[in-house]
Amino acid sequence: MRKLLLTLLAAFLIFSPTILNGQELGFKIMNDQKKVRIPFQLFNNLIVVPVILNNQLPLKFVLDTGVRTTILTEKAFSDILNLSYARKYTIAGVGGEKDQGVEAYITNGVSITLPGVRGLGHAMLVLEEDYLELRNYLGTEVHGILGYELFSRFVVKIDYDNKVLTLSTPEHFKPGRKYHEVPIEIQDTKPYIHGTLTYDKDPIDLKLMIDSGASHGLLIDPLSDSCLYIPENNIEANLGRGLGGELNGKISRLKSFEIGKRGWNNLLVTFPDSNIYLDSLKKTDVFRNGSIGGAILSRFKVIFDFPNEKIYLKKGSNYKKKFFYNMSGIVVKAKGSRLSTFEIVDIRENSSGALAGLKQGDIITSINNIPTNRLELGNIVSMLNEKQNKRLRVEVRRGNENLKVVFRLKNQI
Repeated sequence: MRKLLLTLLAAFLIFSPTILNGQELGFKIMNDQKKVRIPFQLFNNLIVVPVILNNQLPLKFVLDTGVRTTILTEKAFSDILNLSYARKYTIAGVGGEKDQGVEAYITNGVSITLPGVRGLGHAMLVLEEDYLELRNYLGTEVHGILGYELFSRFVVKIDYDNKVLTLSTPEHFKPGRKYHEVPIEIQDTKPYIHGTLTYDKDPIDLKLMIDSGASHGLLIDPLSDSCLYIPENNIEANLGRGLGGELNGKISRLKSFEIGKRGWNNLLVTFPDSNIYLDSLKKTDVFRNGSIGGAILSRFKVIFDFPNEKIYLKKGSNYKKKFFYNMSGIVVKAKGSRLSTFEIVDIRENSSGALAGLKQGDIITSINNIPTNRLELGNIVSMLNEKQNKRLRVEVRRGNENLKVVFRLKNQI
């Protein structure tokens, strides 16, 4: 499963609700309701919700606890609305592909509407171009990221099993039965939780950012504590894409990990290359050892209570699911106006896909005799990572050639 790290701008503005012309700015549930339920889509452990900008432009945004200001990933959309820009920034790119800066703008006074929720007077960061290529790596239209401004106003329940988001006013919130309460800290607009990680014997206490906008499970910076290190048994991995290009690191397994009273054995841990972690645009001055992302959060029904600095966890249907990492070794990107062309953009050395002869640049045309024009990216990723020893027949187009390969999925770690 691809570990898509959304390395985005952490801080330029903090939105502060005020009153303007008799209207309260910020998010508010319509018709004075106490709560609202919003269906969402789930792609690679990332939550995608429908939004409307300035009552005109329907778009889709990722819900991300790791960002402060709302982000629009492509300036072309704000230009459609004739938005004016208060400032222009050049953000240093990360990831190693190129060092050139990324252009971004700030626009103010934007209205953001979700089903049953209206937000007035928001600031928004606008990227010049879609540097992150979210639509290509998720295989669906995605246009932005929504974060702290929503979590700070409501208690937010995420039901990953039923794909429903519930927003409640803090004064009317009740967690319900079977939820386990865990304290969190809100620092620099982001939620932090303490967990324990065990290599062999003694558990190590960790401070972790909760990052719903990243699809990985547990990510650790080994330089943050002398007790942390990368085990010898690891594999080099493509972790995702940042503003400057591809992000790399290592994947390994550790004995156990716990948050609150919940935990797992033999889990996968991501160790990003130190340069991309420290230079990430999600970086803050708050100390942390790493982060937990969607591959862990999606094993629960999760309730975020930022106002009272608590999180509530209830086991979901995937709680006991084993942790596996990309058993084909293939990273696929959806291309074209309809996202219906599927290109292999990375392939891990000695993986089952690589040993079968697949190469970067190959266009996948069918899997197990199913033409890819009948599939979406999510279907393809699932088939390429379905289960250990699963037999796959993959057809690709390489230049003017059509090739067929047969291989079995193997877990390298």
